[in-house]
Amino acid sequence: MTDQDRIDIGFLLFDGFPMACLTSVIEPLRAANEIAGHQAFRWSLVSERGQKVQSSAGVGFEADRALADCRNIDILFLLSSPSSVFDNAVSGNALLRGLGRHGTVLGGISGGVFPLVRSGAMAGQPVSVHWCYEAAFEAEFPDMDARSEVIVRTVTRYTAAGAAAGFDLALHLVHDRLGGDIAHEVACWFQHPMMRGAAVRQQVPNATAPRTGDRLPPLVSRSVEMFAANIGQAISIAEVAKQMGVTPRQIERAFKQATGHSPSHYYRAMRMKAARQMVVYTKDPISQIAAAVGYGSVAPLVTHYRSAFGLSPSEDRRRINRFRVEDNAPLPSV
Repeated sequence: MTDQDRIDIGFLLFDGFPMACLTSVIEPLRAANEIAGHQAFRWSLVSERGQKVQSSAGVGFEADRALADCRNIDILFLLSSPSSVFDNAVSGNALLRGLGRHGTVLGGISGGVFPLVRSGAMAGQPVSVHWCYEAAFEAEFPDMDARSEVIVRTVTRYTAAGAAAGFDLALHLVHDRLGGDIAHEVACWFQHPMMRGAAVRQQVPNATAPRTGDRLPPLVSRSVEMFAANIGQAISIAEVAKQMGVTPRQIERAFKQATGHSPSHYYRAMRMKAARQMVVYTKDPISQIAAAVGYGSVAPLVTHYRSAFGLSPSEDRRRINRFRVEDNAPLPSV
């Protein structure tokens, strides 16, 4: 096999990146090389300046090269937390855009889509956004085409929502390069049940019963979909019932039986989760966050936020910022 036949993949790591996203892509590629009997894939670790990087678990990784030395990379995946930025944003973003213009496929896994989009290299491209970052992503990038599919691939851009989706994306790379038989054998090596395709949507907690993990009943599931579509413009339970041709009482009973909570409590919890994403992962003012999750003023948001998380949005943000500054620790990432 010649070097021209091999696919060179770089992983651009930022402090706070989740290790699972790295190993979930590398391990199936390693297995594919072993099964095929030759090096179909080669990989290297990249950082902005070639410096050592620390994962979200506190494990350090030595980079093989700096971003400026990636001109011969075929695919470059960004792995990071949502808040990650280049130390030198002007230079780092320009390097990414330049690689994209000159034929390198650019990609982001989980939180890695945030610095990828910030670089300007995703203009006009759809993006797979992990459900737990959805509100923060839409707040920062309202004009981007954010998708709920586990994998979104175009000719020049690959994005995946989380570590398991990264494994699926690696299987697609194996399938494209070495064929379906080897991709299937790789999946069997790791007892990965199936290779999810680009049209598969993410599993999210809102779609399953909290105690059993079973799918929610159709009436509850459809209500949750309406809640999710109206995070920023609060919708009443009566309006939900009217649109679905049932009574509010029927929705109340269905929610109580399936989730143990009233529909209004469930809806509020969804709005609080969205608010917390923006508190933790954006710098938006609390008043702007309140408006983004359907509150006319800050006071009711603070009351409900404190009830849900035990502290106010401002206290939560100060805690996160203190954690970041004092311990030099990354924000949570998946």
